Amino acid sequence: MKIDKLENVEGFLKVVDSCKGEVELVTGEGDRLNLKSKLSQIVSLASIFPQLHEIPNVEIIAHEPEDMEKLAGFLFQ
Repeated sequence: MKIDKLENVEGFLKVVDSCKGEVELVTGEGDRLNLKSKLSQIVSLASIFPQLHEIPNVEIIAHEPEDMEKLAGFLFQ
């Protein structure tokens, strides 16, 4: 799912942590960050999420359908 803003980053990362499978953030350039990794979460917090509106085509991919439902429920509440 594509996202263009993320207001509650801490809440989002808690939902990511509760997911059973892999969750990736994919940039428009094709870079993939495993959001289940604490290091990737720190990188995301520091550089990607604060500038999300300036980075086109950011996408969140969950490899398990129930995880995608969790994430969509949080993002589109």
